[in-house]
Amino acid sequence: MTSKLKLIHVGLGGWGMDWEKTALKTIADRVETVAIVEAFEPALEKAQQALKLKKDQCFATLEDALERGPEADAVLITAPMEAHVPLAITAMRAGKHVLVEKPLAGSVEEAIEAVQVAEETGLVFQVSQNYRFYPAPRKAAELIREGALGDLGMMNIDFRQWDNDAEAGTHRHYQFVHPLLFDMAIHHMDLIRLVSGAEPVSVFVQQTDPAWSKYIEEASATMIVTLDNGVIVSYRGSWVSSDEPTFWAGDWRMECEQGLIRWTSRQGGPAGTKGDAVQVRTRDGKVKDIALDEMQVWGRSAGVLAFIEAIETGIEPENSGRRNLASVALMEASARSMASGQVEEIEVPELAGSAPSA
Repeated sequence: MTSKLKLIHVGLGGWGMDWEKTALKTIADRVETVAIVEAFEPALEKAQQALKLKKDQCFATLEDALERGPEADAVLITAPMEAHVPLAITAMRAGKHVLVEKPLAGSVEEAIEAVQVAEETGLVFQVSQNYRFYPAPRKAAELIREGALGDLGMMNIDFRQWDNDAEAGTHRHYQFVHPLLFDMAIHHMDLIRLVSGAEPVSVFVQQTDPAWSKYIEEASATMIVTLDNGVIVSYRGSWVSSDEPTFWAGDWRMECEQGLIRWTSRQGGPAGTKGDAVQVRTRDGKVKDIALDEMQVWGRSAGVLAFIEAIETGIEPENSGRRNLASVALMEASARSMASGQVEEIEVPELAGSAPSA
């Protein structure tokens, strides 16, 4: 691709605008938003002014943008989760590559609808699992893959934040469908797969909200995941923790035969990758800080560059829609387990004509 990737950007609410101001602005030499789509007219007008776009670049529906808008290579979807699959299918049926925010969908069945269209059309269909694109988790995955401390035996993850100050009923986050499991823990679920190099086969989840939680659905939960290599993952996550906050990727302790790998990532804010850290403690008590690879671009920006590379090379990205199905399956099964109070099995259908997952 000799010119910039031309995007139609769908969903210009607060998070969609953050994509424009940070993720896309960082790589402005590689990508250009040529049209925007937003059903809420005040948000559309605000985005038009902020992005200095013309009226004929702004639309209320994706169909209108595809029919009457500027020529584009791809569609970026940052609309609410319920709209991800319908919008992705519309875009791919129109011949556009698609980059969609996480979670891809609320169920594997729905996600497969879009994945099948991607396979039929041969277009790149990628999920923005941006926590993958930071130096600490990639180094931790490398250490496990190379067996630096022998076999992995157990993983313990803690995620703690406080987002409970607003009055009950006044904060949009309180109203989210599964605000922990779907909105946040999907990041950690996807990282479990990346770092371990294994896939989940079962999960048990218990809601653990304290009395002071103002959320309608779960703000905190404990999860036990069994991976297909026998490794057990213990996860504790909370939006209402009064303990010391973790970084956004959480605090990870990975027990191996010859010692412990501890890491954290995504400090947040302007820190970029500065807070990322990986530390190894061998069984004889020796502690070593592991040097991390430098990343000039990270997070969502790096994900967009991976998207562009996939378009240019035709090589399926590591977080394609198909390869993301197991993350969606773990998320969906987690919600089922919390409701049923039982261990839930996780199955990801093998799609006809699919290559093995990476």
